[in-house]
Amino acid sequence: MESKKGFTLIELLIVIAIIATLATAVILILNPAELLRRTRDSQRLSDIKELQKALQLFHLTYGRYPLSGECGATIPNGGWSNSIQCLSNGRWLRDSTYNLSQFFTADPVDPVNSPNVFPTGPAYYYYSRNYGNDGQWYMLVYKLENPNPEIEAQDGVIAPNGTYFHYGNGTNGVITVGKGR
Repeated sequence: MESKKGFTLIELLIVIAIIATLATAVILILNPAELLRRTRDSQRLSDIKELQKALQLFHLTYGRYPLSGECGATIPNGGWSNSIQCLSNGRWLRDSTYNLSQFFTADPVDPVNSPNVFPTGPAYYYYSRNYGNDGQWYMLVYKLENPNPEIEAQDGVIAPNGTYFHYGNGTNGVITVGKGR
């Protein structure tokens, strides 16, 4: 009986798994900044979804969304609220009467959350005034560090009076989401 020499399927799979693990480790070691950007973007997407859920619960409870512009923000103008200038005691999304404290222990903030030019700065921006009905619609604007065409193609909000808001250009990572008409 003649013996055949070679690798079994299991041995080949083990070698492939080891190579894949080493390749992943090398990529992470060589590009930790990319991993950090992707991690922050994942956090942003999660935060925005949680904010939208809390805003819906707020609307169901109070019949409106929190009014923006009552916290002294100047970026992009006094009608907005943002996670940099409005942050106080863990809250930035609030008006003179209510905040999201029933729905969050603290309002999510951008992982970087530093001042910059709207809408390209690393912060969360909120607006819920004018354009047909204060507090009956809202938009959140945020920026991903790694532009995502799939997400950017779906963003935009239509205010009650029909005005369309879309602060991104489809390639710069700026996303506008919310609840319009």
